[in-house]
Amino acid sequence: MSVQNQQAGAAVPTAGTAGAGDGTPLSGLKKIVAASMVGTVVEWYEFFLYATAASLVFGTFFFPAAGTQLDGIIAAFLTYAVGFIARPLGGIVFGQIGDKFGRKHTLQATIILVGVATFLMGCLPGFDTIGYWAPALLVALRFIQGFAVGGEWGGAVLLVAEHSPDRSRGFWSSWPQAAVPVGNLLATLVLLTMSWILPEDQFLSWGWRVAFWLSAVIVIIGYYIRTHVTDAPIFLEAKAEQEKQKAASYGVGAVIKRYPVKILQAMGLRFAENILYYIIVSFSIVYLSTVVEYNTSELLLALLIAHVVHFLAIPQVGRLSDRIGRKPVYFTGAVLGATWAFFAFPLFDTASPVLIVLAITIGLVFHAFMYAGQPAVMSEMFPTRMRYSGVSLGYQVTSIIAGSLAPIIAVALLQAYDSWVPVAIYIVIACVITAVTVLTLTETRGESLREVDAVDEQKYGAAPAARHA
Repeated sequence: MSVQNQQAGAAVPTAGTAGAGDGTPLSGLKKIVAASMVGTVVEWYEFFLYATAASLVFGTFFFPAAGTQLDGIIAAFLTYAVGFIARPLGGIVFGQIGDKFGRKHTLQATIILVGVATFLMGCLPGFDTIGYWAPALLVALRFIQGFAVGGEWGGAVLLVAEHSPDRSRGFWSSWPQAAVPVGNLLATLVLLTMSWILPEDQFLSWGWRVAFWLSAVIVIIGYYIRTHVTDAPIFLEAKAEQEKQKAASYGVGAVIKRYPVKILQAMGLRFAENILYYIIVSFSIVYLSTVVEYNTSELLLALLIAHVVHFLAIPQVGRLSDRIGRKPVYFTGAVLGATWAFFAFPLFDTASPVLIVLAITIGLVFHAFMYAGQPAVMSEMFPTRMRYSGVSLGYQVTSIIAGSLAPIIAVALLQAYDSWVPVAIYIVIACVITAVTVLTLTETRGESLREVDAVDEQKYGAAPAARHA
């Protein structure tokens, strides 16, 4: 019998709780999911807005002296990579804060920080106005934006995962993941609208700024909703125990010392998923606009459709991971992801709107098989007192060598070989690394987070939250 069911206050499914973890009513769980999602939508709207703008605008607006068109795009993507470099630092700092003080207040801080940085990006003058100060300020704001997003993901998914029933954690914790394509969809929709209603010269000079300014409205809404949720009982119990014992066994240092293999496994899981996603949503834009010379508005519309399908697919894949297991679903995603480029780029080359939409959409569905179950499997790797730090390290550190470099490497390969084949091989290598990592995992479907805490206590000492449930 599990530790959880041995406790008097364990989350035994009843009509009143609908099976929600720690006795959380179903209505309360939905509220927590909504709070996590709305903040994630805001922060990833802003983060991906930069990615799209870097592909379409920033190369000429901030780096006009870069040389060729691809040189300017590479320079823009280098500033884009700064955000990824900042994300692990944000994950470490906010992970430490979140493990000590709570997920809720950390998430309130990150949403404000990323909102201010993004709004100010929309106010920046271009290179023609202030010279090299323009890209310098862009880099500084990008760093702040990435730092905040680095603390966002771990808090958002753990707020849901720690409230979720053990048997359906994959489904519920996949909803914050589904908020990511919603944020991307909104960013694409705003840019698409501006590109439709404005001549190209006006869109490139000031129209793109509107999307950055609109972030202020969404930030206020997201912040307000996040003030009305609470941390999960399992976290509050672990926090009380830490304070009672005056123990320091939480946060980044503890998780690196005690669970280095699990951090490496989390990084391996993230590797192909992160690379595949940014090849699809960032490099595809570059390839279609420069090689195929596809119309910008039609390209944004193709991405819009794909994001909708991605959003719909993620929760269903999360549900599937609860039914058949985390490992088979994730492994399937890695195998399918390795095949994508070999049919997607030939479809791109046709310049057919239908085939282009189909290629991008299939790629994001393949991606969902890795992305949807990620919060559940990572949260099941680490005990409560260092879970925020553990998942943030595994998730965010990988972004430096994966997502941040993927568009840059892909553009450089295209420029060097004038072919998409090296890009396809690059994706295959990444998927092999992730597939091998999946094989090293222990299946954790349905595992109680309290049992994870109990195992940690037995091995390292300090009473887990389960003792006081």
